[in-house]
Amino acid sequence: MSAFESVSRGLQEALDFANGELAGAKVHEVSVAKVDVAEVRQKTGLSQAEFAKSIGVAKGTLLNWEHGRRQPTGPAQVLLALIARQPSVVQDLLRGA
Repeated sequence: MSAFESVSRGLQEALDFANGELAGAKVHEVSVAKVDVAEVRQKTGLSQAEFAKSIGVAKGTLLNWEHGRRQPTGPAQVLLALIARQPSVVQDLLRGA
């Protein structure tokens, strides 16, 4: 199969899935536990500004999460769950960079 055919097939599968046709589509769902963002940050020992900077979000976003006005989703939720399990993970990575 040529690259063009492969891409065309993939696009057609995506369109079919978007139209509710699930035949042949592989759907991967990832379930990530919700975390208490303030508790996670406190475990790292970082201030709100330092923690926000270390995970690449605005301080305002972090404040919204900590006060329950918004919930982290997608990659942010996964990163926070990882930090909840190993609070030093971000600092360890940043030191190695």
